[in-house]
Amino acid sequence: MLKNIILTILFLSTLKVFCQSNFTKDSLDNYILQGMKDWKIPGLAIVIVKDGKVILRKGYGVKDLKNKDVVSENTNFFIASNSKLFTGMALAKLDFEKKLSLNDKISKYYPDFKLFSDELTNNVTIKDMLTHRIGTKTFQGDFTYWNSNLSSEEVMNRMKYLEPINKFRDAYGYCNSCYLTAGMVIPKVTDMSWGEYVMNEFVIPLKMNKTYAYSKEVKPSSLDMATPYTSGYTHNLIKVPFDKWANLAPAAATISNVKDLTNWLTFQIDSGKFEGKQIVPWQVLQKTRDVQIITSSRKSQVLPTHFRGYGLGVFSCDYNGKQVYWHTGGAGGMLSNVCFVPEEKLGIAILTNNDNQNFFEIL
Repeated sequence: MLKNIILTILFLSTLKVFCQSNFTKDSLDNYILQGMKDWKIPGLAIVIVKDGKVILRKGYGVKDLKNKDVVSENTNFFIASNSKLFTGMALAKLDFEKKLSLNDKISKYYPDFKLFSDELTNNVTIKDMLTHRIGTKTFQGDFTYWNSNLSSEEVMNRMKYLEPINKFRDAYGYCNSCYLTAGMVIPKVTDMSWGEYVMNEFVIPLKMNKTYAYSKEVKPSSLDMATPYTSGYTHNLIKVPFDKWANLAPAAATISNVKDLTNWLTFQIDSGKFEGKQIVPWQVLQKTRDVQIITSSRKSQVLPTHFRGYGLGVFSCDYNGKQVYWHTGGAGGMLSNVCFVPEEKLGIAILTNNDNQNFFEIL
């Protein structure tokens, strides 16, 4: 609790400084470099988009402590759970095109799929899976599947052993295997894998030329990747292996960089348009942002925030009278934050390669 209070105070004091007109010109570099030193972050990349312009897009530090190769705007990181908005948007688009309904039951596409009870099995929908509301607690079962040799189908099959602690649709419990299950509907109606569909519908049209959907064919070691590190055990930085997420791809498997995420943010801020072309109908973006389950409805004691909820792969909250959308991503050795505030025409993405720090959110 004390740690959270301290972080909040740091955030508020940082926000006050940020409001000064000279902050981004004179102090941001120093602030980032000091934060990286304090939190032992080898490398960091950031992009800030405002009013249709790139205010800052830059890499800091090194990709790898051994080789000392510097981080650039093209350096790739796992963006992990920031993949979820790609999945939510894919299914919202298919819903818009009448190729499926978000209210379709999973059993329509996988008749043998089962959850812990008959009530869940017979009623759970695509939307339930996308909004973390099947009654399990946050991360329940997830670490059984993480970096395992289980296939996607085997992960889905094991979800029947997850005993909910809450009533169906009554409480939020973050669930990666839910996102896998929702994403597995995509090939049933498109004859494309999750990765193929996301690449064809979003990544390629947005000219995100070095963004990839991790799979058995796409290996992080073959890309211009930052090396993942942790400082969680000895307080010294330790290199960790790349996560193997092909079996949970719709939940976490996107690899990207701040140059490409510039286009993703621009597209989000400009109501689905990119370079003057409507890539995705506005109604689809709206559907991803509609809050489906409240995660908090109490006024914050320290921030100008009252409500917080989850849509289809993205969090939403009010902040000082504006609506903010964001998601974080956590991989082994990497943390990221992607945030956009359409009313301010503002977007921010931050990628890092140490998984034991909070600077990626403070910044």
